[in-house]
Parts: sequence; C-alpha cells; structure tokens
Amino acid sequence: MPIARILDLDVNYELTGNGPPLLLIHGLGSSTEDWSSQAKFFATRFTVVTYDVRGHGKTGKPRSRYTLTQFAKDAAALVEHLHLGAAHVVGISMGGMIALQLVVDRPDLVRSLTIVNSGPELVLRTLRQKIAIYQRFLIVRLMGMRKMGEVLSRALLPSPQHAPERAQFVERWARNNPGAYLRSLRALIGWSVTARLGDITCPTLVVAADQDYTPVAFKEQYTASIAGAQLAVIAGAHHMLPVECPNEFNAAVMRFLAELPPPVQIPASPFTSGKTPSGARK
Repeated sequence: MPIARILDLDVNYELTGNGPPLLLIHGLGSSTEDWSSQAKFFATRFTVVTYDVRGHGKTGKPRSRYTLTQFAKDAAALVEHLHLGAAHVVGISMGGMIALQLVVDRPDLVRSLTIVNSGPELVLRTLRQKIAIYQRFLIVRLMGMRKMGEVLSRALLPSPQHAPERAQFVERWARNNPGAYLRSLRALIGWSVTARLGDITCPTLVVAADQDYTPVAFKEQYTASIAGAQLAVIAGAHHMLPVECPNEFNAAVMRFLAELPPPVQIPASPFTSGKTPSGARK
C-alpha cells in the first residue's frame, strides 16, 4: 500500500477499482482492513479510496493532541493529494464524525455523504454515557488493547456465526498503539457539529443498525436536520455493520449512490491509469 506524505504526516492509503472517487473512513481503533468487503464490492463502479486515520494502522501516530478538525484536515489533504475532486464520502462511527466535520469545513470536496452508525456530536450528558467512555480508558490503561478488543468484539459481533470475525477483530485491535488510541478517543469527547447540520447541501444517507449503541430515534432526529437526507435502517445489525452484514450494507449504499444524478463533470483521476502521485511511495 502506498504512503502519502501530507501535513507532515505519513498516511497509509489504498486505491481499488475505476470510476468516480469513493472515500471510506473507518472508525476508532479500526483501519483500512475493515473495509475489505466494501472495497471489493464498490470497485466495480468506483475508484475506492481507503486510508488509515491519524494514529491508526500504518499511518503516523504523532504524540500531539488529536482533534476532529485535524482528522478532517487530513482527509481533505489526502483527497487533494490524490487529485480526486469531490468524492462520495462514507464514514462509520468515528469515521462518520470525520465525514461530517469534512463536509461542513470543505463542502467542495464532498459529492455525497453517507454516515454509518454515527452522529453529529459526542457530548456526554448522562452518567451512563460517561461511564461507557471512561471504562475504555481504564481497560486500555490497566489491561491493554487486546482486552479492550475482546470486550468490544462480543458487543459488536455477538452472533455465533461471526466467531471468525470476532477473532480477527481482536487480533487487529491488539495491534493498536494504546497512546494513539486514547488520543483519538479524547478527540471525540465533547465534539459537535449539530448546529451546522443545516449547512449540509450534498445528497446524504444515514445508515443505522437497529441494535447500535445509539437508538434509531437519534438518527431520525438529526437526519431530519439535513435537507433531503435519507435514513436506511438495517434490522438485526449492530455497530460494526459493514463487517457484520456486508451484503445488506453494500446494497443500501449502492442504491443511494446509483440514484444520484451525475455530476456536471467528473474529475479525472491519475489512478485510473495506474499512476502514483508525486510524493507517494510504496
């Protein structure tokens, strides 16, 4: 996978397929690896771009403070580095937050927006919410990333049929840098773009698993604040929707993308001809 040097950060990314650009942004503690089913599926019609967010995977892990604004700047810089023009952007969980920050900060770079099991804020208003977040800090500090992965895997992929995916999840989670993970988690706490949802004008899809951490009603509420936004609910699914139910998830997103009117002009991408941009290395 190539590495791009952008904003003094080495960003690990991958491109698959041919067509209009589709940027997939992963969640907290994840990486490009968790988009494997989507990259293969959407590559038949799109140039699929996946990357490791700052502090994750093979991307750099600065010890400085992380913020959602910085995560969005990284995404914007990658889109510009790859000369993608306006991209279809899909983000899950933390990746959905990054996508929302990106669209309000740089609407020129977002052709359409798909938010998956995420929302426009992470403001801890109740004791239960605070306990859920700070339990993660305690588990990581006292027992390590593997234990955190074991705890999460049972909630994210509870079905017996997903035992192989749970084992894979734990192994991948254990590779996370604890400091970078906690800096990323801190970046989410208190973040909000709720007041800016009315500024979003691009076509928007919100995808919700009905067994997600946050209720469908929360997604219904903020979806209504985005002009023309659609909500798709997938029954019997949990937070890690693209891994747990890839067929249902892929179909819902493809229906949304297929119904969009064509852009006035689709920017040519140097990657459709197999080129690598200057500044990228393998």
